[in-house]
Amino acid sequence: MRTGIVYHPDYLLHEQTPTHAERRERIAYTIDMLDEEEVWDDSRILRVNPRMATDEEVLAVHTGDYLRRLKEADISGAEFDENTYAPPGFLNNTLLSAGGAVTAGEAVMSGEVRNAFALIRPPGHHAGRDFAGGFCYLNNVAVMTRSLQNLGVKRLMIIDWDAHHGNGTQDIFYDDPDVLYISIHQEHCFPGTGRIKDIGEGDARGRTINMPVAPGSSGRVYRYLMKEIIVPAAEEFKPGFIAVSAGQDNHFTDQQTRLALDTKGYADLMSEAVYLAEKLCGGRIAAVLEGGYSVEGALPYVNLAIIAALAGFDLSMMREPALYDPLYRDSFNDIAFKVSEKMAKKVKKVQSKWWDCF
Repeated sequence: MRTGIVYHPDYLLHEQTPTHAERRERIAYTIDMLDEEEVWDDSRILRVNPRMATDEEVLAVHTGDYLRRLKEADISGAEFDENTYAPPGFLNNTLLSAGGAVTAGEAVMSGEVRNAFALIRPPGHHAGRDFAGGFCYLNNVAVMTRSLQNLGVKRLMIIDWDAHHGNGTQDIFYDDPDVLYISIHQEHCFPGTGRIKDIGEGDARGRTINMPVAPGSSGRVYRYLMKEIIVPAAEEFKPGFIAVSAGQDNHFTDQQTRLALDTKGYADLMSEAVYLAEKLCGGRIAAVLEGGYSVEGALPYVNLAIIAALAGFDLSMMREPALYDPLYRDSFNDIAFKVSEKMAKKVKKVQSKWWDCF
């Protein structure tokens, strides 16, 4: 079976300002690279056309009042925060982005594809039940997750490795015992949420696992946390589907963060997630593009690495941007790793009441 890439040219239309960090080039340069590398022609790849999310699908995640505000903003425009402006006419692309995530999940569940990557924008994981922010209006991965629940998937796991904590996703699933939300994010970074002690509420206590990592954290840190926290939790939780909020802003060239992943690090992370899905839920996994703002320098390479890991390409062929500097990438690695070891111990201690594996 093939790997689906969900994409539509209209994803290039959304624009807050031409120089905004979340601009059309985030996907445009990736499409150029996929064309140059002839990825679309590979027999292991299937391009999947998205559809727009319906009001019903949106309302399974967001409040009616919030959707009304979005529709009003679609007419006159609105500023949700200093970096999140909704220009008039933005809503169609936003619904197409959420619908692209839903399409990815549906394509995997129907057997049309083995797994999928939703190459969509605007991103979504900062959008909560009744709020926008962080360049996000609708929570794409949450809309997909709810749609999969409605298709009969009983337990879902969301792995969010965006450098910024997915405060919106946490808000939406904080009281849902059937969704395990795990976030690895840079500490003391926007939006300032994602504390270790935030574990969920009610019957969902233990279903939110936050891992704030230190600046300079590289692939070594992420692999360690996958082994120590994510894999044991997944094996105990036994999800029927794994969703990945694939934020690509932890690359060492990204100017909005101070992390140190390289292209191979992303490929390794995605490969481990794919292996986990194959072991636990019949390979059912879909990645959804979130952040990533090293628009020319890294994002096309990282997105290609995600696709390569999903499709089973030879990962030894993964390339780094021309400005690749392994000394910079590794400069804080030892310190960051030691900090992460201590952090992981705290996570296990806080979560131990709710998990046998910790």
